[in-house]
Amino acid sequence: MSIQHVFIISKAGSLIYSWENKANESISVEKTYEWPLDVKLNYIDQKATVVFGENDKVKLRYTISAINKLNVINGKFIENDKEQDILEYLENESNYPLTLTFNSPQLTANEKIILSSMFHSLYTIAAQVSPTPKSYGIECLETTQFKLHCFQSLTGVKFIAVVSESFTQSIDGLLRKIYEIYADYALKDPFYAIDMPIRCEKFDDALNTTLEKYENTSAVTI
Repeated sequence: MSIQHVFIISKAGSLIYSWENKANESISVEKTYEWPLDVKLNYIDQKATVVFGENDKVKLRYTISAINKLNVINGKFIENDKEQDILEYLENESNYPLTLTFNSPQLTANEKIILSSMFHSLYTIAAQVSPTPKSYGIECLETTQFKLHCFQSLTGVKFIAVVSESFTQSIDGLLRKIYEIYADYALKDPFYAIDMPIRCEKFDDALNTTLEKYENTSAVTI
């Protein structure tokens, strides 16, 4: 699925809704390495994480989930009834060749909140420093791994879609459709308070249906 994330950020900069493509959770990469290891790993949140030297399909922030088919948990694994530290094990030349299994990174709830607040600030700065009068700020960010598209409503609510780097379809129509769903199902919910997290089953269902239809249409078009 090309659409990876959808975020809705309030006018004040707080994250009020997030959707994540669950198919991404199953993405893993297995690769056999010879000595010396050509990627740099550090512990981040007790996970052996790639911090330098991405190559092939192994990207930055990918974490090691297994070594030689043995599960790695909190940087440790069991080999021959002995607990091993993954980074210490990888520093020993006699352990090579070996096979590592990497998992793609998953954003935690706290990371989503922090990144949403950060993007809100960057959006405001971009609008202020832009040489274009009445600039609306950041509409698209492109990296080597993803594209981020943003649509801001007249009331200051931001609708964000993160898609794969190979995605070529226009995303503006999708963002405006999500805005319509927000207006129809969230704002019209008598139990919903403005700028509070969206907890509405009908909103979830409408969004999932829209994303599925858009993905299928894009696949046919591409």
